[in-house]
Parts: sequence; C-alpha cells; structure tokens
Amino acid sequence: MSAYPLLETIDDPAQLRGLDRRALAQLATELRAFIVESVAGTGGHLSSNLGTVELTIALHYVFHTPEDRLVWDVGHQTYGHKILTGRRSRMRSLRQKGGVAGFPRREESPYDTFGTAHSSTSISAALGMAVAADRSGQDRHVVAVIGDGAMTAGMAFEALNNADHANANVIVVLNDNDMSISENVGALNNYLAKLMTGRFYATTRKTTKRVLSTIAPAHVQELAKRFEEHAKGMLTPSTLFEEFGFNYTGPIDGHNIDVLVDTLNNLKRLDGPQFLHVVTRKGQGYKLAEDDPIAYHGPGKFDPSIGLKPSIGGKATYSQVFGDWLCDMAQREPRLVAITPAMREGSGMVEYSERFPERYFDVGIAEQHAVTFAAGLACEGMKPVLAIYSTFLQRGYDQLIHDVAIQNLPVLFALDRGGLVGGDGATHNGAFDYAYLRTVPNLTVMAPSDAAECRNMLYTGIMLGSPAAVRYPRGAALGDAGRDMNLLTVGKANIVRSGKRVAILAFGAMVKPALEAGEALDATVVNMRFVKPLDTAVIEELGAERILRIPMVPESRSLNLANAVAVVIYEAWRQNRFAGAG
Repeated sequence: MSAYPLLETIDDPAQLRGLDRRALAQLATELRAFIVESVAGTGGHLSSNLGTVELTIALHYVFHTPEDRLVWDVGHQTYGHKILTGRRSRMRSLRQKGGVAGFPRREESPYDTFGTAHSSTSISAALGMAVAADRSGQDRHVVAVIGDGAMTAGMAFEALNNADHANANVIVVLNDNDMSISENVGALNNYLAKLMTGRFYATTRKTTKRVLSTIAPAHVQELAKRFEEHAKGMLTPSTLFEEFGFNYTGPIDGHNIDVLVDTLNNLKRLDGPQFLHVVTRKGQGYKLAEDDPIAYHGPGKFDPSIGLKPSIGGKATYSQVFGDWLCDMAQREPRLVAITPAMREGSGMVEYSERFPERYFDVGIAEQHAVTFAAGLACEGMKPVLAIYSTFLQRGYDQLIHDVAIQNLPVLFALDRGGLVGGDGATHNGAFDYAYLRTVPNLTVMAPSDAAECRNMLYTGIMLGSPAAVRYPRGAALGDAGRDMNLLTVGKANIVRSGKRVAILAFGAMVKPALEAGEALDATVVNMRFVKPLDTAVIEELGAERILRIPMVPESRSLNLANAVAVVIYEAWRQNRFAGAG
C-alpha cells in the first residue's frame, strides 16, 4: 500500500481543488512526509518547505492557478508547490543537471510565474503582474508570498509603497516564521481575521465610507478612518501596512488549513491591496527540523529516521578559513567590525558573532544598506569587513561604486560563493564578479588558490587602507590555512610552474586544474592572484619569451582544459586591446 495514497492522486492543482475540503488535512500530512523523504534523498532546503505545507495547499485550493498568479519570494520554500503542480515524480532529480530546479523557474512550469531566488522581489513582481492584468482587462488574482526575513529589504517596502498608488488587486501573504502564537491568542486572531475579511465586515466598511463621503465633513471622515485603523491596531499589528494602503488581516495560524482557506476565500472577494499575516513554524512536523531549523535549512542527504550526522573532521571550507581569520584579526585589531546581510552561518561568522557580539552587525537582507553602512563605519576610522555572497553583492553595486570606491574608503569585501555553486543554480553562481569588480576604481581584487593564500589576502586587504575584495569559492579549501598572516605585494603574480612554449594564467580555484594541464603540456603556469591590478609585467615577460600562445591540443588528449581558464595572448595585450583594464 502506498504511503501517499491521497498525494499520488494529485498531478495538478485542478485535482487538488476537486478534493473534499475535509481531505486537505490528510493531504498536508502526506505532503510533509513526502518532502522529508524527498529532501533526505537529494539534499536541498527542508525547514522552510515544511513550514509552508498548509499555506501551499490552501493557496492552490482557493486560487485557480496558473491563471491566478502565485509569486514565491526567495523560492526555497516551493518544494510543496512543485510537488502539487505535476513535478512529484521528478523530485528525485532536484537540484541536479537537467532536473527540477531548487527555486521557481519560468522555463520549468507555467505554475512558476516568476524566477525568484534572491529575496524581496515578490511584491514588486506581483504588483507588475496585477497592473498588467488590469490594463489588459484580465480578471485574475495575483498573490505574493514573502517571508519575514525578506521584509527587511528596502525593495519590499518600495513595492508596498507603490501598491496603493497603482491601485492594484494584489494580495501579499507575509509568511512569518520567527514568532509564535499561543493557542488562546491564536484562536482569537483566527476568529478576528475571518471576521475582518468576511462579507459583513467588508460590506459595512464600504457602506460606512460611502455614507460618510456624502454627508460628513472631511475631518469627520478622517476621524472615522483613524478610529478604524487604531481599533484594529489595538488587536492586530496592522497600522504600518494600513498606512501603506493595504487592508491588513491577521496574524493567523499558518498551519490551520481551515482558517487559511476561509481567510483566503474572503480576501478573494475584496478589492484593492490586501495584506495577510500568516504565522508558521520552520520545520513543522519533523521534530529534528523544528528543534534546529538552521541545521535543517539546507541539509545534504540524510536518513530521516536518524537525522543529520555530526560532521567529523574533513577539510576546512573557505568560509571557515574566513571565519577563523576574522576572529584572529579581531583579537589583534580592536577597530575591526564585521557585517553580514543575514548570512551568518553560510559566511562562517558564528564563532565571531559569539566572541565579539559588540562588533558584529547582522543588518538583515539588505545588501545595499550593508555596503553603505560599512562605508559610514570606515569614514569614522573603523575597519569594516563585509562578508557577502558574490551574487548578493550585485544588489549593492551602486553603493560599492559610489559610496565606497569613489570615496576610496577602506572596506574589505569577503566575497563568498565565487564561481559555480552546484545545486543552487544560475541565480547563485558567482559568475560575474571578476568582470563587475575589475571596472570599479580604487578597488583591489584578489582570488586565492588555497587556504593559506586566502588568509594572507584577507590580511593584505584589511591593511591596504583602500577598498579591497577577496573572492573565494564555495566548498573545501586546498591545504592548511595555518595561523600566519603575511602581507602580499599588491599586483604581483606567482609563477608556480616553469615550462615551454605555452603559458596558462590562472586565477583562484583554477590554479589547481591549470597545474594539472601544465604538467601534461609542459606549460608555464602562473597563479595571477590579483584580478585587479593585473601583473602586466609577468605578461610582458612571458610574451617576450614567446611562450604566451594558445596551445593546439589533439582532441584525443584527455585534458580538462576547459577548467584551466585564462590564456592571454601577448599580441592582443601589446595592441592595447586591454588598455585601461588595470
């Protein structure tokens, strides 16, 4: 007998909507168990997906997707959504080449209405969709689901601020998984939410406004509006979102599927911007994930009956190398402060945050603010270190140029996840940083080839007195970092192998495969180390020796030359095609 008898009958949301409402709780139980089993076999995001099971079912039950649009912010809580929209049988291919993406992807399914993976974009996208539907005369609902963490980004509030002016029929669901509601308070709020979205309340509200607008002076109308807002505010935290022009509802229990369905059905009938506050729990229904939602946020493969095994030994990752250096440097330099845009664990900053809490700043998912905040600290003599993922720094590019680089402020950027990152896919691959950083004035850009070099580059960057970035990949670092900190000569490459005819210039993680290719070709291999400024002297030296040429390699040679990167032709350099590049 199948462990998922009800879930296996659902291949699209139309079948879900055909279920008796009393069956939805059982479907939620099966969907949650399937997610645990699926992620245990493939790795991926777990805690966030377990927390949105009931919400996912309720949204597809109430709204006629894909005609009605669902936009999931960040997107790592969409496994349940993918399972219910025809991808259940393919979940074993999650985050693998040619398989199901870990985030919503428009090319993958018509139910994935917007490609989300960087946070805080959902309200803007949903607002655009709602306005487009209105302008084209299409009667559809648009729902944005956004987490409480994503609400820390300015972009979310920019969209909220625009919604009332756009007069769009958009529903924003705030998935709040960072607060809990006791049973009594939860029951009261659930009742109030249903009452406030019910027809009686909506009709009374509309009628009162219409009557007052015809018979009451303006100041009386304003008084009535304020009374309504603050009466609701005494019972619910509505005032902020009401001021943005939204009709606020909640908070409600995000694991009570009956309340979710009733409330969403009521919201469907209301015009204008609606804001629903839903409280959920990360890891809901799987005790191990409930107890430690951070550890189970993005686990690898594991046995669901046992859970995650504690990691024993293994090579240190570049993130850990950074975290160790940060603690050592903070011990030595009292002016050092460290900043993260809500990525403490991923960036290796847990120990630092515990040992130096007064010098640790988590600014939330607010990359632009993080960069300018660091600039302000630097203005006053502090030594700020901003730990940030490569693709996330893209969001703060204007601030990097204008607020840090043009003012030549000594901010050190510890740029994690440079290069390919595997299962997280295109939105998280740090594929653009070499290009977008090399154009920035006053900025020194370094790429370590091993753990010790990473540590020395971080030390060099903090001591420069000008903006610097150290860009390193995800995963295990080569070699032992040690405890030394040595200054490097800025812009000086290192010839790591001398050979004949051919020279391979490699940066960062590509030095190792370049050496492998160099052995097979008897080529010169250069660890360039500095992406900006380039060591033009070594390029000219190799060119003068007439060994800087692209090799002609027979196809039969089993060389992974695609990974060997960066062969620069001396003649192109001499003809000034790279003039001004660094």
